[in-house]
Amino acid sequence: MVGRDSRDKRCDGIPRSSALGLVAALVVTVAVAGCARVPGVYVVEKSGSRTGAQDGAFDATAYAAGIWSAKVVPTVLAKAVEAETVLKAVKADPAEAGKKFGRQTGAGSPYAVMIKGAGKVLSVARSTGAGQLQVDLNPPDGKADLNIAIGPVFLGTALRDAVGFIGFGQFTNQVDYAGAATALNTEVRQKVVAPVDLGSAEGRTVGFAGAFQLLDPKNIVVTPVRLELS
Repeated sequence: MVGRDSRDKRCDGIPRSSALGLVAALVVTVAVAGCARVPGVYVVEKSGSRTGAQDGAFDATAYAAGIWSAKVVPTVLAKAVEAETVLKAVKADPAEAGKKFGRQTGAGSPYAVMIKGAGKVLSVARSTGAGQLQVDLNPPDGKADLNIAIGPVFLGTALRDAVGFIGFGQFTNQVDYAGAATALNTEVRQKVVAPVDLGSAEGRTVGFAGAFQLLDPKNIVVTPVRLELS
């Protein structure tokens, strides 16, 4: 006759109730890990990214569309600093330039700076998905001073962090906060870059306004809200 103690134990000696608890905990852990999207300095957006709401979740696409024309673009156009001024300050002292012209979202995070200017397009770099225009600012000297992101992959959270009215406390969690940055980059791809004839950009003058993250003073990449060729 099999006693209760024998029936309640598995062959490995672990009580059956404990084993079931361990399995349940493992399932929860795997589920959470599978859903987590912990953003770092860079948030990547590319054609086909899905940032819309599902089952009542935060709708990043709707959020970005709602503030793009009403708040994001006007803020950058009004507050962006001339590129010559910003780059001169960055060259002299990157940390001080960041403090003077940029914003940080938290201790240790890179400064996000709003910038505007014009210059000659030296080349259109598309060897990777994160395409860029290499720009020689006016007056041109034949050397690239900065780059403008043209996608289709966009890196970073520059626009979200630079404008000053989007903060982590407005969102339920880090995933939604990251989603807002991704959706703003989607607006850039669709509304700023897509209408521009990039095939004829090389050698032409580009006027721009946007934001960049001060990660590498020698490699400034602007995410644009305005991009015009002439």
